[in-house]
Amino acid sequence: MPKRFNTIDDFDVENKTVLVRIDINAPVDPGSGLILDDTRLKLHAQTVKELSNMGAKVVLLAHQSRPGKKDFTTLNQHASALSDILNLRVKYIDSIFSNSAKEAIKSLKPHEILLLENVRFFSEESLSRTPLEQSKTLLVRHLSPLIDYYVNDAFAAAHRSQASLVGFTVNTPSAAGRVMEKELTIIQNALDNVDHPCVFLLGGMKADDSIEVMENVLSNGTADSILTTGIVGNIVLWAAGADIGEVNREFIRNRGYEDMVAKSKELIDRFGDKVKYPLDVACEIKGQRVDIDFKEIPNEAIFDIGVKTINYYAKEIRDAKYIFANGPAGVFEDPNFAMGTEDLINAIASSNAFSLIGGGHIAAATVGLGFEDQMSHLSSGGGACISMLAGKKLAAVEALKNSKD
Repeated sequence: MPKRFNTIDDFDVENKTVLVRIDINAPVDPGSGLILDDTRLKLHAQTVKELSNMGAKVVLLAHQSRPGKKDFTTLNQHASALSDILNLRVKYIDSIFSNSAKEAIKSLKPHEILLLENVRFFSEESLSRTPLEQSKTLLVRHLSPLIDYYVNDAFAAAHRSQASLVGFTVNTPSAAGRVMEKELTIIQNALDNVDHPCVFLLGGMKADDSIEVMENVLSNGTADSILTTGIVGNIVLWAAGADIGEVNREFIRNRGYEDMVAKSKELIDRFGDKVKYPLDVACEIKGQRVDIDFKEIPNEAIFDIGVKTINYYAKEIRDAKYIFANGPAGVFEDPNFAMGTEDLINAIASSNAFSLIGGGHIAAATVGLGFEDQMSHLSSGGGACISMLAGKKLAAVEALKNSKD
């Protein structure tokens, strides 16, 4: 039987220093700098509060955005927001492993919580390397002697092999936090116990990930049909022989996805009508939404699926017993092109099927529509979730499984 990862239940953390990697990366208003959505902070609060209640000295490690982006900023505001959510004081220090940070860690008392600075301020964090290589980084070498246990709760980043996610597992007893544990259990259980018919709704902008998922779930018999939307739908339309217009072909090329066209054609040839593509699309013509049959697409940018496609896909969704959805159907931020995303989310929410919604934009749209409680599971991690659906191993989870006992 393959080794399972430890959980918080496997360790006695009372009076011990526990380093917890969380993912509280949040959208930040570019004007005010204020956090716009505290969903992830609320998710991780369970793990943090539980460890504090157990008498641990809790040290939090997290990131916000990445270098070069407007929302790449300190975690000062995150500490305040987390304090409010927990109703406990979360101390904050604006460094990661300076002498002052180390002293702050050493001076922690049981039940106290300390949030370190944005770990991506440390340049080595951006490098993807093996756990052994990451264990030799300055971050891990400086902090490891100060901690008794490492807990990884950052499911949303679990597909990455960065220092803060895999490096501590080499020399420190490690466990999954409650968010990580829940996500892995639910998604794996869903994949292992699929009821049929099973429908995958794949859209959004990350076409290579979605097409890997498509190949995996069709090859292993998990999916009975794949409903494609977004740039994925445009690629499959092109692969099926439709003239999607030079402007859309060029967009696919510019995103580096032209090789996905041949891959999609191969999947259509292998699996036939299990691979569904839009019957019509929505373009903007003279400032208006216009729905156009897929055989008559003009040389105009495609921004959504059309009404015929929405109705066709909604019937597939209503007849399904399992639904996995990842990626919006179009440019849902624009009210003229939100119909596809909103109507399909509504159809999923209204169905009696088990529904797993991937993270990222489709999760945000689901929450925005108020349907999160009508889904079986709303994942906190788009990249990690889709990696699991594609049959890939998650670097941070493998590191936990192989961690020091």
